[in-house]
Amino acid sequence: MQIVQRTVLFVVERDPNALFRFAPLQSESGQTLLRQYSLPTDTFQSAVLIVDGKAYTESDAALYTAKHLGGIWRYLYLLRYVPKAWRDVLYRWVAQRRYHWFGQHKQCMMPSPELKARFLA
Repeated sequence: MQIVQRTVLFVVERDPNALFRFAPLQSESGQTLLRQYSLPTDTFQSAVLIVDGKAYTESDAALYTAKHLGGIWRYLYLLRYVPKAWRDVLYRWVAQRRYHWFGQHKQCMMPSPELKARFLA
């Protein structure tokens, strides 16, 4: 049974048109996509976003996602003008500290059927 991370829930709650689909990178479908886009299949430190045949990672994936969430989140896309190397350093810094700042649940939520439909098989 698929468990859901808070990041996925954050995106789903702000994506009313269900633009985004999800696959755990460790899953069979996730591993297939990583190989297809020549990305590492053994490290899972970044979200991967695939749009129109192109794979985005780290800050590029986060900013593209924010742009399509609408509301105030879309303004984060303006950070694309910051050099990618700097953005990625910030992305990794935040990623390393997110559990300290926001906490970590000992249990993950089980998805509803509607949410489960948003995951790639």
